[in-house]
Formats: sequence, C-alpha cells, structure tokens
Amino acid sequence: MEAICKLKYQRHSQLKVRRIANLIKGKNLWEATHFLNSLTTPTKTVVLKAIKSAGANLSNKLAKKVDLKDVWIKEIAVDQGPMKFLRRYNAGPMGRGMPYTRNMCHIKVVVSDLKN
Repeated sequence: MEAICKLKYQRHSQLKVRRIANLIKGKNLWEATHFLNSLTTPTKTVVLKAIKSAGANLSNKLAKKVDLKDVWIKEIAVDQGPMKFLRRYNAGPMGRGMPYTRNMCHIKVVVSDLKN
C-alpha cells in the first residue's frame, strides 16, 4: 500500500532541497531519518518533516503502527513553487520600488510498505 505527503509553499530553493531528496530516494524511512539527522543544511528539516508525515499517513491507512525499517521511499519529487512577491520592496534604479521575491518549492513524497 502507498501513502502520499505533499508539502507546498516551502521557503527553500528547489535546487537545494532536490539535492538532499535525491540522496534518500529508495531508502527505508529509518535509514533516511538517520541520514538526514547527520546533515548540517537547514533544508533537511523540510525533507524530514515530509517523510515523517508520509510514514504517519501510511500508518493511518493501514490502521496499525508500522516499523520504519519496513517502509520504503518509493518516490520523492521537488518542484518549483511560485516566485511570490512579498509585500515588501527593495530600492531600484531611479527611485523605483522593485518587488522582493523569494524561491519556494513543493515537495511530494510517496512511501510504500513494499520495496518495489
């Protein structure tokens, strides 16, 4: 059985999150959480939150507590979110106000109790 977790509008760059997501693809949740806890990048918290939520979703679907060593990350995708204009302005040329933009990303994690 599969379970999905989607995190949207995360204030991290998609490239930085995707770099971490590719390292844990195909691992079980126990290995992935221990691997992410050893990293020092601030984007690890977003990915860790997503895989823990996907594991909890699978546990609710199966209506029993699952062992983290038996749950596998089947797919993890990081996509570009909107380049949202925040309600702030930077100074631009000739006294103009330039909108203040930040990168955002969407994260989708699919976990399964079968190892493909």
